[in-house]
Amino acid sequence: MANVRVLVSDKLAEAGLRVLREARGVELEFRPGMSEDELCSVIGEYDGLIIRSATQVTPRVIEEAHRLRVVGRAGIGVDNVDIPAASRRGIVVMNTPTGNSVTTAEHALALLAALARKIPQAVASMRGGKWEKSKFQGREIAYKTLGIIGLGNIGRIVADRAQGLKLKVIGVDPVMSSDRAAELGIELVEFDELLKRADFVTIHAPLTPETKNMFNDSAFEKMKSSALLVNAARGGIVDEEALARAITEGKIAGAALDVFSKEPIDPDSPLLRLDDVLCTPHLGASTSEAQERVAIEIAEQAVGYLQLGIVKNAVNVPALPQEIAERLSPYLDVAKALGSLIGQLDPIDVRELRVTCTGEAGELGVTPIARAALAGFLEHHLEEPVNPISAPYEAQERGIRLAEVKEASDRYATTVRVTVTGEKGIHTATGTPGRKGEPRLVGLEGYEIDAVMEGSVIIMRNQDRPGVIGSVGTLLGSRGINVSRMQVGLDEKRGQALALWNVDSTVGNDALEDLRGIDHVSSVHTLRL
Repeated sequence: MANVRVLVSDKLAEAGLRVLREARGVELEFRPGMSEDELCSVIGEYDGLIIRSATQVTPRVIEEAHRLRVVGRAGIGVDNVDIPAASRRGIVVMNTPTGNSVTTAEHALALLAALARKIPQAVASMRGGKWEKSKFQGREIAYKTLGIIGLGNIGRIVADRAQGLKLKVIGVDPVMSSDRAAELGIELVEFDELLKRADFVTIHAPLTPETKNMFNDSAFEKMKSSALLVNAARGGIVDEEALARAITEGKIAGAALDVFSKEPIDPDSPLLRLDDVLCTPHLGASTSEAQERVAIEIAEQAVGYLQLGIVKNAVNVPALPQEIAERLSPYLDVAKALGSLIGQLDPIDVRELRVTCTGEAGELGVTPIARAALAGFLEHHLEEPVNPISAPYEAQERGIRLAEVKEASDRYATTVRVTVTGEKGIHTATGTPGRKGEPRLVGLEGYEIDAVMEGSVIIMRNQDRPGVIGSVGTLLGSRGINVSRMQVGLDEKRGQALALWNVDSTVGNDALEDLRGIDHVSSVHTLRL
């Protein structure tokens, strides 16, 4: 077997470089700090490229990468890699989504301990020549209730460590089953209940339209006045102005933040002037151990793929034969859109996600379609990136079964149907590619419908009464929200209707509440596809 050549174009921990140097059949070139022109001039000579955040893998770089088979990112974020361009060239893009999990979890707990015992304030006081023992009386952590928002890799590690500190752990995660949570020693609760009961709250959720400003004035009103909040996940989940108000007005006791809506944080932010707020400059992954771990992991992953074809932590689907890939692509888009749609509806304590394919979709292969649907479903609920390869493992961790079914064609030539079953009910959606290959929704929650699955969408249930649609259209128009398409499905026996409104802009919480207040409207959801 011919040697494979690997280029490392960013600084990488020596332990990772050593893995590459010692791997049999691997030639390593270590050239950190290359410009795009320099990278383009040499990338055609390499089978593998390992990067961190500095190297930009642009379409131009991909175009020159004639023999490149894998790009490995030492870390989570792959914003510096043009993934569509890489996918089109059959290049696998990998990352290390769990390599920073332990260090981020430890940082969150360290922030909590420091906040509870007022350690930074006491240190600053002593450096000022003072001895203010009575001023910095703190609080014990043991036997208090810790509320965890998001039970992904990091959230589960926090839960494990917290239980060792004798904390009672409750959690919110819309895609984890209560049985799996119980196995982990976590009581699964609703968001409002967590706010009411928790002495300490730590956030480990992704930033999505649903979680943006999740901690706002309303949330702080529901928390204990003695509660402490920690955010080492994503900036933007906490409304920072609302947080400053809540602490100033005594609605909660304090907060520790490692992430901010804008980084670096504005030096004039009121949070920096509050004694009961601790701020660190996004240090969650900043440990020598974590940097060494991700370096080793990405080196091993790259070698495993180049020499043995082992795919681990890929963020794009491995290349298929061109003919199959082209035929399968529209069904993957449909499946992902269906999963994403259901993932944004009311959580139902999920136990199973079932994907049923008919016609050509079933003939091409249910498995890649099912994984695309699962990834679409999970992406709204995980802090870590998820893709069709990692999705089954993430689902398994949450006690969610993935079922794959092939059936004969129904009224449409070919369809993909996604059914999510949980203790609290069932959600189901059916789709098919449109004439131009665009994902179309043809069934939702038992209603026949024909709608395009793209952009911002409002889903509304209502009694089938005159004037409801007109009232909705008038309200949206008054808020400057343009409706591009609207489709209605009817249940004539029950006199119920389900409507999908494709809109050109995001629908704010105030508009949603007004929509829910319209006569005969029973539920309203807004989602992004």
